[in-house]
Amino acid sequence: MALAQEQCAPCRGDEPALGRAEIDEMMRHIDDTWELVERDGVPRLKRRFKVKGFQPALDLTAAVGRIAEEQGHHPRIVTEWGAVTVEWWTHKIRGLHANDFIMAARTDELGGM
Repeated sequence: MALAQEQCAPCRGDEPALGRAEIDEMMRHIDDTWELVERDGVPRLKRRFKVKGFQPALDLTAAVGRIAEEQGHHPRIVTEWGAVTVEWWTHKIRGLHANDFIMAARTDELGGM
């Protein structure tokens, strides 16, 4: 099954964040434009989507918001003229979880709006 077709599992907060080897393996299943970044000691997945204007940026932001609400997993989204930047990580575990990669894959599907 493609990663984008999987469902997010509820994260209780008592499970460990993915280790580096697991992250490296999961990175192979998402678009290679996703970056692994660290903010305040927490690894995140980050991707900037270029769009043509502000309305397309708003449309992409709304679409990411819809899939986030459907799965109960919410990213950081920065919307600006010509671009939308999305960051996924799991707040409860202060790291990356399989859910973050599922949502990155789903976001990839929206990127071509």
